[in-house]
Amino acid sequence: MAVNPNKALWEKGDFTRIAETMRESGDSLVAQLGIKNGIKVLDLGCGDGTTAIPTAKRGAIVLGVDIARNLVEAGNIRAKKEGLVNLSFQEGDASNLDKLGDKTFDLVVSIFGAMFAPRPVDVAKEMVRVTKRGGRIVMGNWIPGDPTLVAQILKISSAYTPPPPEGFISPMSWGIESNVIERFGAAGIEKEKISFHRDTFTFNAPYSSEELVSAFRKFYGPTMNAFDAAEKSGKASDLQHELESLFKNANTSTDPHTASVPATFLKVTVMV
Repeated sequence: MAVNPNKALWEKGDFTRIAETMRESGDSLVAQLGIKNGIKVLDLGCGDGTTAIPTAKRGAIVLGVDIARNLVEAGNIRAKKEGLVNLSFQEGDASNLDKLGDKTFDLVVSIFGAMFAPRPVDVAKEMVRVTKRGGRIVMGNWIPGDPTLVAQILKISSAYTPPPPEGFISPMSWGIESNVIERFGAAGIEKEKISFHRDTFTFNAPYSSEELVSAFRKFYGPTMNAFDAAEKSGKASDLQHELESLFKNANTSTDPHTASVPATFLKVTVMV
């Protein structure tokens, strides 16, 4: 089987540095999920545990799965530091969860994770397969064309990068309701069991919006790739300027030494 191209993307840089700005929103999102003590939760595309750790702290038995080895290692270190024996992380591919049994989890969560995996129909089928009947799947997906931060970072970046290979399906297509209905439909879920809600995830950093751009440039795979390409075409300063203006205009913090940048996302809930 071919290596998942996302592995290189997410092992590039150090996403934990971006994840540090996502902790508060991760915790408040988990607070809305009604986590009960002892339920089994899969966090798919979990990174270093932005939602897995608050889920485990609320008493669930949590498995975090991510394609990137460095993020799995970082998650296990964080879990150990927090003394969470009910949380572990392992490597895995959202489109082929071959190590996980059918009907294992009460809740499958994937916040800006599984949306980046190739073969979206396989991703939906795998999520449904590992969820117990009567269980839930909750996804957070960025929305294409949305005026807020992440959709705009990806839109700006794509203007500087070579076109994707033929047959490539954009991760942002998970932010379109009809696509979500179609993909879970292929996994046997009726559309009446799928609900949508627009929500906000805020990136909070103890430094300026310009420094937040630098963090994305240094540590976030898609932005790093855009700068690699822009440097080759002599357009890196244009890309830097576009991103700085985006972040500055989107920053809601009144303190010049901190950044607080909201991003709208599509929250998908699937009853299995």
